[in-house]
Amino acid sequence: MQIEIVTKADDELFDAFQRLVPQLTKNNPPPSRDDLIALVRDSSSTLLVARNDNGDIVGALTLAVYRVPTGIRSIIEDVVVDVSTRGKGVGEALMLQAIEIAREKGAANISLTSNPMRVAANRLYLRVGFVKRETNAYVYKF
Repeated sequence: MQIEIVTKADDELFDAFQRLVPQLTKNNPPPSRDDLIALVRDSSSTLLVARNDNGDIVGALTLAVYRVPTGIRSIIEDVVVDVSTRGKGVGEALMLQAIEIAREKGAANISLTSNPMRVAANRLYLRVGFVKRETNAYVYKF
């Protein structure tokens, strides 16, 4: 397995996200090609993918690191591992790489949220060192 930072949004990446995003959520469609291009170009976002031994993309996550008045913040979003590859360390490898990148960029910590129904994902986050926070999460929809 190999973890890499995505530097270009090509057909392979587009096809992978068409397959992976429906495994993550039914609430949002997979990204368009233009969405992926914008994501890869965004200086505050780092898109990581995991490749299996055949070179196929089998997982992904996005790390956002950004500056606010009180310091450098980071958040992990849209962690997904292909159903055919789950339980083989792909998610953990992605998370550990994201943690290292956030540390290198000066973040004091990393936030993430996860649906409680994603039991395996929540176990992973605890296993790699995340601590469950007691907080109020809010959303404002347009």
